Amino acid sequence: MLKWLSFYIKFGLSCSPYDVEALFICIYPIYINNKKTLAEGRRIPYEKGVDNPSCAEIRDVLTAAGLNVYVENKMHPREWNRDVQFRGRVRVQVKQADGSLCQDKFTSRKDVMFYVAEMIPKLKTRTQKSGGGDTSSQQGEGGKKSKKKKK
Repeated sequence: MLKWLSFYIKFGLSCSPYDVEALFICIYPIYINNKKTLAEGRRIPYEKGVDNPSCAEIRDVLTAAGLNVYVENKMHPREWNRDVQFRGRVRVQVKQADGSLCQDKFTSRKDVMFYVAEMIPKLKTRTQKSGGGDTSSQQGEGGKKSKKKKK
């Protein structure tokens, strides 16, 4: 509760700390991961999903969109992999203290998830090519030797 109280003071919200949770939605990376099935926790269609999104990418996209974002070190219950890469939960403020929307284009949690899934592939970290180009060497048939008959 103390963590939420400091967060609500940080953003200058003028409601009671108990109402703060109603203003924020949770987004786990598993919700938009197209490597997961619906039974494993994906919440958007496969075609609109992203390959293994991270909390940092979700945070970057939503911060650039102008939303208040808070990252927590939590795990989704259906996530079986306990690596640090798959950890995290993003809290996003979609409503103001008076109940009005922060931004008109985000009317529901699905709108936020679709926006994040659309913007993550456009991030610089996703679009950068691997430096060094094609380093595969050509292999010839230098290992073959002809056998000669001994007399």
